[in-house]
Amino acid sequence: MGRWFRDHDVAPSTEARILADGDLSAAARLCAVDPVASVLAANHIEDAMRYGLRSAGGELWGYPRTGPLTAVCWAGANLVPVVPTADDEAVKAFAALAVRRGRRSSSIVGPVDVVVRLWHLLEDHWPAAREIRADQPSMAIRSAPHVTADRDVHLAAPHDFSIVLPASVAMFTEEVGYSPVAAGGAAYAARVRTLIDQGRTYLHVEEVPTVHGIPLRKVVFKADLGAMTDAVAQVQGVWVDPGYRGQGRSEAGMAAVVEQTLRRVPCVSLYVNSYNVRALAAYKRVGFEQVGTYATVLF
Repeated sequence: MGRWFRDHDVAPSTEARILADGDLSAAARLCAVDPVASVLAANHIEDAMRYGLRSAGGELWGYPRTGPLTAVCWAGANLVPVVPTADDEAVKAFAALAVRRGRRSSSIVGPVDVVVRLWHLLEDHWPAAREIRADQPSMAIRSAPHVTADRDVHLAAPHDFSIVLPASVAMFTEEVGYSPVAAGGAAYAARVRTLIDQGRTYLHVEEVPTVHGIPLRKVVFKADLGAMTDAVAQVQGVWVDPGYRGQGRSEAGMAAVVEQTLRRVPCVSLYVNSYNVRALAAYKRVGFEQVGTYATVLF
């Protein structure tokens, strides 16, 4: 990573620009250079190709300002750079545009070299980061899982929303450190509902008895396809109810997610914090292999 760190100057030799619908095909081709590394941005780009950038919930930036694109950056709830050639001028151009636009994203996320360099350029101009996770193995699997799948894992249906939401909130709170619904949470609830409606949330649900004798439906395993393109689906939001941990639920559940998702796309990916040794071991047992490293800057 050392060659990225030259100075704090965010003035590039060539500027970035805000892209329009006519640029989307070129942006998609850039993402196709490394579909796993770029899936978070490509997910939004493919949505924009279907519905238009105005409906995509963010902006798409491109570099250079004129001529063929060599790098893009999605600027929405997350800032997601895609710089296939590790071009420092492209990163500086995105940093300069991010300074002018101000921080609107809750995180910067993507391949570690680009994210760390981008934050290095922004840290004197944006508010302080709440946390920097600079070592997140990016893992992928393209063939049958190595462990037996949980046959009770299935896609959530709209009527499951009432039990999926609390499981999702518990997962987010454990992972990020605060509740996504502490201040109301309408946007988070809408995101959970959208994933269900799009067929991107997998569940194992069990009925547990209550003191009144009426069975209660409870999510014991959950995983979302948080980003999905024609080439790859990225699993996010993996969660096992605390009362069911230590029973191999994560491995069997993920094996089921892999089996079912590989019928839809050719590759399943995820990224995980390096300090989460148990999760890393579980994913390796399922058959995931490390193909890169992500980093996340949280605000």
